[in-house]
Amino acid sequence: MPSEVRHRVDRGQAYPLVRLAGVLDDATTAPIRSALLGVLAAQPEALVVDIAGLRVIEAAAITVLREVLEETRDWPGSHLALCGSADTIAWRPSGWPVWPDPAGAFAALGEPGPEQHRISLELAPESGAARYTRELITEACARWERPDLVGDACITATEMVNNVVAHVRTPMRVLLALHGDSMSVAVRDGSSVVPRFAGPVAPTAYGGRGLLLIDTVAARWGHLPLDDGKVVWARLEASSAA
Repeated sequence: MPSEVRHRVDRGQAYPLVRLAGVLDDATTAPIRSALLGVLAAQPEALVVDIAGLRVIEAAAITVLREVLEETRDWPGSHLALCGSADTIAWRPSGWPVWPDPAGAFAALGEPGPEQHRISLELAPESGAARYTRELITEACARWERPDLVGDACITATEMVNNVVAHVRTPMRVLLALHGDSMSVAVRDGSSVVPRFAGPVAPTAYGGRGLLLIDTVAARWGHLPLDDGKVVWARLEASSAA
C-alpha cells in the first residue's frame, strides 16, 4: 500500500499550526513540502508544525524539512518550529527547533509583531495594478517610517506586477513586510513559469530589463515554486537603497 500523509492547518492560533499525520518516507516528502510551502506563501511571521501524528519510516526523509527551511530563509523568513516530539536528536537533521508540545513552541516564539508590518493586496491583472501597488508601498513606508525604501520598493513591485499583467494574466497577491531594517516585496501569481535572469541586455534590445532593475536595487531576490503557481520576491535593505 502506498504511503500516505495528511495535513490540517489551524489558523486560530497566534501563528499557523500545521498538524501532520501519517508516514514520513521518500514517497511523502513531496506532499509535505507542498503543504508547508503553501502555508508559508502567505508570509506568516512564524509557522509551527505538529509532528505527533507523523511516523518516520525513513530517517533520511526528515531532510525535507531542512530543504523547506533553506528555501524560505530569505522569504518569507518565517520562524519555524516543530512540536509533538521529545526526541530532539532524531529531528536534528531538519534544522528546526523541536518542542514536546504546541504550547511550548508558541511560548518560545512569543507574541506576534505588529500586524501592520505585514500587508497583502489582491489585484486583478489589469493596467492599473502597478499604480495601486505603488500607492500601497508609499503608504506603508510612511507608516513604517522608512521613506528611504519607497523608491526601490516601487521599482521592484512595478516590474513584478507588470510582468503578471503582461505575461501571466492571472489574479495576483502583492505581499509587503517589514523585517527590522529590511523590507520584502513579493508577488504571488497562478503561473508555474519562473523568471529567468540572463544578465544585462543590449542597449538596442526591446524589453528584458525588468529583472535587471530588480537585481540592481534588491539585496536578494528569488522565487518560491508552489503547486498552484509561484511567488517572486525581493529583499530590500537600507544599504541597497539609493
